[in-house]
Amino acid sequence: MAGVVLRNLAKRFGETRVIEGLDLEIQDGEFMVLVGPSGCGKSTALRMIAGLEEVSGGEILIGGRVVNDVPPKDRDIAMVFQSYALYPHMTVRENLEFGLRIRKTPQAEMDRLVTEAAQVLGIDALLHRKPKELSGGQRQRVALGRAIVRKPSVFLFDEPLSNLDAKLRVQMRAEIKKLQARLGVTTIYVTHDQVEAMTMGNRIAVLNAGKLQQVGAPLELYERPANLFVAAFIGSPPMNFFKARLEGGGGRIAAAGFSLPVPAALRAATAARDGAAVTVGIRPENVVELGRAPRGESARIPVTVDIAEPLGDEVIVHARAGEDPVVFRQAPHAIPGIGDQLEVQVELDHLHLFDAETQRRL
Repeated sequence: MAGVVLRNLAKRFGETRVIEGLDLEIQDGEFMVLVGPSGCGKSTALRMIAGLEEVSGGEILIGGRVVNDVPPKDRDIAMVFQSYALYPHMTVRENLEFGLRIRKTPQAEMDRLVTEAAQVLGIDALLHRKPKELSGGQRQRVALGRAIVRKPSVFLFDEPLSNLDAKLRVQMRAEIKKLQARLGVTTIYVTHDQVEAMTMGNRIAVLNAGKLQQVGAPLELYERPANLFVAAFIGSPPMNFFKARLEGGGGRIAAAGFSLPVPAALRAATAARDGAAVTVGIRPENVVELGRAPRGESARIPVTVDIAEPLGDEVIVHARAGEDPVVFRQAPHAIPGIGDQLEVQVELDHLHLFDAETQRRL
């Protein structure tokens, strides 16, 4: 096993910069998730680690060794693709054995490795079948098995669950997480799905436009996003945002449809910014219906309901505070109607403030 280090990594296609100045250190045995919107460079970074894309600048180290010019087969990595990439004319056993045969692994050792991987993944009864006879989840397990049998130092996953239905995705992400914990192999997992990122990674690296926005534990990114992009990207439903200005010596937040006091924890940051334009962020779970006790200091704001989405155990309410959209959750006891006028409570201790110009967290 080995850690992976990216130092000032860059990738350019002609004049187009896909990745620029990416610095990231993945610890030995860590499950690191690279997440971001389509085109942010996450899959390109993974392919450079695998040796499938040439590096335009910087260094990649695996186990302390610079591998920029090392062929993929000599990097001691195994990659699982979105498309599974199974050989359709081969049985499951033959697919699992393929990489080992290329390496001229002795038959007895090959049998042991294949049997062990098949048992771990629960596909030992499928070894005689061909890919066309398998479900999507079974094919994904075979693709995982083909990586496991090689016993690599690093696993690379490129959106491996995106072809599965929602129920199977939930099941497979739990299985991959348990498998990685059992094997203890350094894992880099690429996804555009922030729910996958939050539930699977020991740490998450958020990318946008080829640049690292923030890296940290899932709850760290959720509770203290470094900038507006991370705040908007992490969380479902996403964070609510309001354009506002600091007033009263930085002690109040004046938005278009309401005004809020600045919570005590943020007053030191806002005191010197009287009159400054800010973006206020508040997560849906921190907008509380009347009748439910808020956590800590709170303030009321009026909202107008646009639509309500009953989900059984809760209702997702889409409303407006002035002209700004606001989404919040409420208990399913009473579903508000379109156009209803309500008051909700904002939990002030959970406000996020961002500089309107730099978009950095205050």
